[in-house]
Amino acid sequence: MSPDPRRSQAPSTPPSASASPSPDARPEDERLSPGKTVGYGVQHILAMFGGVIAVPLIVGGAAGLDVGQKALLVACALFVSGAATVLQTIGVPYFGSRLPLVQGISFAAVSTMLAIIGSNGETGLQTVFGAVIVASAIGLIIAPFFARIVRFFPPVVTGSIITVIGLSLMPVAGRWVTGSDPTAEGFASADKIGLALLTFAVVLILSKIRALSRLAVLLGLAIGTVFALILGQADFDAVGSASIFAFPQPFAFGMPIFEIGAIVSMTIVILVIMVETTADVLAVGEVVGTKVDSRRVGDGLRADMLSSLIAPSSTRSPRPPSRRTSDSSH
Repeated sequence: MSPDPRRSQAPSTPPSASASPSPDARPEDERLSPGKTVGYGVQHILAMFGGVIAVPLIVGGAAGLDVGQKALLVACALFVSGAATVLQTIGVPYFGSRLPLVQGISFAAVSTMLAIIGSNGETGLQTVFGAVIVASAIGLIIAPFFARIVRFFPPVVTGSIITVIGLSLMPVAGRWVTGSDPTAEGFASADKIGLALLTFAVVLILSKIRALSRLAVLLGLAIGTVFALILGQADFDAVGSASIFAFPQPFAFGMPIFEIGAIVSMTIVILVIMVETTADVLAVGEVVGTKVDSRRVGDGLRADMLSSLIAPSSTRSPRPPSRRTSDSSH
């Protein structure tokens, strides 16, 4: 019997030998195609966008800022969030978990910030900035020690914290759907709720299609926006009048004010945020399938605290901020 010519052409090494991954390769170092990278990146931006802009809008409203000042606060929040995400993802020595972790704004601080602001307007906002600076510096100092508690975070604890974070965001999402003012015209109108349900349904349907599941949120937002335009619920007129590029400069609303009571309250909040960040780093590591040890958690915490430390100094108003009295209608 003559030899099989297909066997004579077989390689001398197993086909999978050249394709075997390096033993040092990490899942988070995987490189996707440019199209997928851009698509998933845009999806992450849009998914985190609402959470980032909600806090400055709430805090700015409590401080009695006008529309332009609140827009500035939102823009600077997005700028710092983006810079912090780059630091957290790429990392430098001692800073950054080097995981695909989007650094947003925690809602855990909102109630404390509102209490500090009270009826003091922009003076209260300056006090918030001072408290955040000192509390973040304290968090930066204790980050290496805090990271050692990583062994006390089994999956059930991590999952519980992430679930609580998600549940805490539900009222915010509800206000986006219905409107924040129950006395306003069109509050909880049928077209708003219908548009929200339509977007939600699109996301659920696309998440079940394997080829589109990872882009379900992005495509759902895009399709929902198209329907919003058709229904007259989206207006992009103000986008055309905005500056294409703008860079923040320090201290928009005056120098920070340092008060002991505010600092103590914000330090407690920072400890809660550090727990959240620890759970986030562990959860992302679990999803990616990579090892997360106490050193990596510490690097992630330091990046978070450094970003929080510089955030209050990242804004400058295009004009002197207007002062409001404590009996402002806001």
